[in-house]
Amino acid sequence: MRARRALLFMPGDDRHKIEKGAALGADGVIMDLEDGVALNRKEVARETVRAALREVSFGRTERLVRLNPVGSGLEEADLEGTLEGRPDGYVVPKVESPDQLAWLDERLAAEERARGWPEGSIRLLAIIESARGILHAGAIAAATPRLEALIFGAEDFAGDVGATRTREGWEVFYARSAVVVAAAAHGLQAIDTVFTHLHDLDGLRAEAEFALRMGFDGKLAIHPRQVAVILNAFTPEPEEVERALRLIAAFEAHQAQGKGAFAHEGKMVDMPMVRAAKRLLARAGR
Repeated sequence: MRARRALLFMPGDDRHKIEKGAALGADGVIMDLEDGVALNRKEVARETVRAALREVSFGRTERLVRLNPVGSGLEEADLEGTLEGRPDGYVVPKVESPDQLAWLDERLAAEERARGWPEGSIRLLAIIESARGILHAGAIAAATPRLEALIFGAEDFAGDVGATRTREGWEVFYARSAVVVAAAAHGLQAIDTVFTHLHDLDGLRAEAEFALRMGFDGKLAIHPRQVAVILNAFTPEPEEVERALRLIAAFEAHQAQGKGAFAHEGKMVDMPMVRAAKRLLARAGR
């Protein structure tokens, strides 16, 4: 599974911003057809995204499209308008039931067969951002093998339950944790919510580091200046990588000798520490 440390939203109806986002080195650019696009600009956005998918060089950056919610009446036109560009994946907002993802999975599978593409090649990332979504997070996470990540949407969740958003975030802490747990239980990535204070990069850094400690694999960005801060927070330092590599090598050597827990660099090592080291190496692309 590819690294998704920083995923940057860009409005789907603005070719210039999409091109700018593609050149920033984010792990993924999410070309938005939902909240970032006015209702009377939806068709323009579909055309812009379709052209960008064919013509813009994204390099190693994942090319993602955020649909309008399944059941909104707009999602079918979103698919028809963008599939020709063969995006790497779709971001599905306001997911509250596994049925929404199952419908999309069937729809994509039919398109892949018809176009001669490998089945399952178009990935899904689901945004959970409501009370109902949190209650069904485990079922959503198991909806389809095409699903690779759960994303937490704190702003919509707070609005749904009537909470007041604060810098501390305790009003969304339970829901945030539920997304991490559901993702981990089903072998998916967990992506943290947006940070809405665009000029507070220190606050963004602190929140990204907090999300990392909670178990998130990455974080959403809503402005180009946020990308570098998020990437830095979720990218291990070289010494952390070397320490993890040494631990994994020692683990494998002891396994070959038929030994379980063992002492390494002054600490007792067992499987939880080994799993943590492997997660760190995955974030480092190792």
